[in-house]
Amino acid sequence: MKIKQSSILSATAVALFSISGAVQAEGPSGHDGHDGHGGSRGLCSNATLRGPYAFTGHGEIIGLIGPNNKVAPYASTSILDDVALVTFDGTGGFTRTDFGMIGGLPKGGLTTFNPNQNGIYSVNSDCTGTMKITYTAGGAVPAGVETDLNMVIAADGTLVESVVYRAVTVSGTSGDGSVTCPQYCEQAVQENFEGKKIVVYGFR
Repeated sequence: MKIKQSSILSATAVALFSISGAVQAEGPSGHDGHDGHGGSRGLCSNATLRGPYAFTGHGEIIGLIGPNNKVAPYASTSILDDVALVTFDGTGGFTRTDFGMIGGLPKGGLTTFNPNQNGIYSVNSDCTGTMKITYTAGGAVPAGVETDLNMVIAADGTLVESVVYRAVTVSGTSGDGSVTCPQYCEQAVQENFEGKKIVVYGFR
């Protein structure tokens, strides 16, 4: 009788160990990242970003990019700091309101948040993606100013790390006068943004 009970306990232990190993192999989400047909199931999509995110940005505005694809510096570099609220719709669009400081002065002379902007985004299955911010008429920043970013989504979709790869302005002249916008209107910008999902509003 004791031998029979021992055999049952051993079999149960083996079964539990096998189940535990299978769960560990699948990971915390309950799957191993594959679709069962030899391909990757994909980790992210546009739906990964939905709702409000608080962004902070920091960097420098260096100059204009000329026809030779080289930087023609402004007379002086301007430091930029920015805070923004970005609300993603989960399908590839977002609205944005921000307040920024450029070279020690409020961006566009506006001391309040500027909601006159919107954008589009695209998220790849590997959680990389792009964002395009466009300023619209009615704000202190001229309509047509555009910022394009490459991004990586982390922390279960609650964190967005991004770097500006293209910035379009509507006016400006390089320090030596060799490049003038609107003929060449792409700025040389070195700037990164970090966004964190807002989970709770108000006081807790």
